[in-house]
Amino acid sequence: MDVIWQTVFIGVGATLIMDAWAVIQKRVWNIPPLDYRLVGRWVGCFFQKKLIHKTIIQTSQVKGEVIIGWFLHYLIGIVFSFLMIWVVGYKWLLNPTFFPALIAGIISVIAPFFIMQPCFGFGIAASLTPKPNSARFRSLIAHVSFGVGLYISAELLCLI
Repeated sequence: MDVIWQTVFIGVGATLIMDAWAVIQKRVWNIPPLDYRLVGRWVGCFFQKKLIHKTIIQTSQVKGEVIIGWFLHYLIGIVFSFLMIWVVGYKWLLNPTFFPALIAGIISVIAPFFIMQPCFGFGIAASLTPKPNSARFRSLIAHVSFGVGLYISAELLCLI
């Protein structure tokens, strides 16, 4: 299988695992999942030349924001998969190891902490939310689960 398709498979698989973990957290501990419609709203507002919001929650809904948000969620997962494989080398696909995938997941939390949350009006690393430490922890756990998903998806790919 071509390296590009393998990387896409791993990115989608890792994002699916991240989402499965979110469902488990919701059902077992009643922890609400991340709301990807807000990502869709944010990107939808780009066409109105609005990048930074007082809070994205107060911003008017954008047509198709749920679909846009979920599509971007998976696209971002694929992009992070490409970045990790670009950094560690495509030979990782032949013999995946856990540590690079975990580190990639942890590093990927930089995007919400320093780009998305500030633009959403939530502050750097959710500093303006009612419970910033809880929001930070939830983001970190979500991205760790993505890193675990990178590894599991790569291992599954090796079995095919």
